[in-house]
Amino acid sequence: MLRRVTLDTGSDARVAEMRSGDSTRPARAVLLLGIDTPIGLALVRELAGHGVAVHGIARSSRAVGLHARGLASGHCHGARDPALLALLRELATRHGARHCFAVSESDIAWLNRHREALPGITLMMADEPRLARVLDKASVYRTAAALGIAVPQSWPVADAQAAQRVPALARYPVVVKWADPNRVADRLHALRLPLEKARYCHDAASLAALLARYAPVGEYPLVQAQVPGEGIGQMLLMHEGRAVLRFEHRRLREWPPEGGTATCCESVDPARDPALMAQSEALLKALDWTGPAMVEYRHDPASGRSVLMEVNGRYWGSYPLAQQAGTHFAWNHLRLVAGLPVMAAASEPPGRQCRFLVPDTRRLLRILFAPRLIADRSLRWQRGRELWRYLAYPIGQRRGHYVFRGSDPLPCLADLIGIAAAMLRR
Repeated sequence: MLRRVTLDTGSDARVAEMRSGDSTRPARAVLLLGIDTPIGLALVRELAGHGVAVHGIARSSRAVGLHARGLASGHCHGARDPALLALLRELATRHGARHCFAVSESDIAWLNRHREALPGITLMMADEPRLARVLDKASVYRTAAALGIAVPQSWPVADAQAAQRVPALARYPVVVKWADPNRVADRLHALRLPLEKARYCHDAASLAALLARYAPVGEYPLVQAQVPGEGIGQMLLMHEGRAVLRFEHRRLREWPPEGGTATCCESVDPARDPALMAQSEALLKALDWTGPAMVEYRHDPASGRSVLMEVNGRYWGSYPLAQQAGTHFAWNHLRLVAGLPVMAAASEPPGRQCRFLVPDTRRLLRILFAPRLIADRSLRWQRGRELWRYLAYPIGQRRGHYVFRGSDPLPCLADLIGIAAAMLRR
């Protein structure tokens, strides 16, 4: 297995540069917690491309980010414990790193709880009150509705009586999801219940059974009407109440096929719908948000209506597309912290695509060979067309990948080896 762990490359000059007393320049060394995913890998590539020494921490030695060409040093630490705090402090002192990024919501929440244990380190993430506001979907929907933003029709389930009443009132199919998954994750685990991103129910009986199953958790998930259309993501870097950087994409394919993680997405002109972008900025301002965030919608081309799905108060799953398109949120966030203006995004036409190969392959296999497992029964695909779109992807220009890059092939190779090893173990 390819590994790169605790390998330092030329950081001494950068440390001297950080200690030179020039506090107006962007950081030249940072810590990055969570280089296991394509998001973390994209952050490494972006920041390293701007001359920043990235010292990354992964949960596993199989993390794709550990093999990134631009990584200054890589470290493995699986637990969120005092030893991880000590590692962060040691890396900060050793390399002159005064800023720390994190990828996952759970890591961000953990770092927020231990800010006082990391003196001298600026956490490049929202503080705990702001993060709590955007993680609570019900609260976000209330704020959005007050601004006139379309939100999904929902049926509140506050207690056991409502859990018995709502199945008869809902309009099917419905999507069931937790208002704040991180808040209930431990309780679900203790009860041996899965933490599902979304669950479809097509009739009152199935919804009633699902809600009864969640009764021991102590709270109930959201019950929402299904929203048709394609996924739209509007990314904004907020600073002092306004957006200083914008990017937008639409989802071409998702895993699972009925809606979830983008497996192939395409950049669009962020000025194509100024009203929608303005309402995203207004929502983030109302949430008192600062830093990067993605406002996600479901857009119905037939009606032209866009319905808010959620706000991701972190670096989002499709971040590799923004990075490859030259809209660098992390680098510009560092510039803002240093009191410098935002660098303009790369001037390129819309239409750049980016694919997450492994889940895109799983999506195709489900459509071709197991369509009965697709939860949204209203969806229909032409199998031949889906197969052609999958196979023809490498033919077009301006098409990239979440993990693979010709100039940096080791992360993809390590990922494929890890997948093959996992399959053999099964």
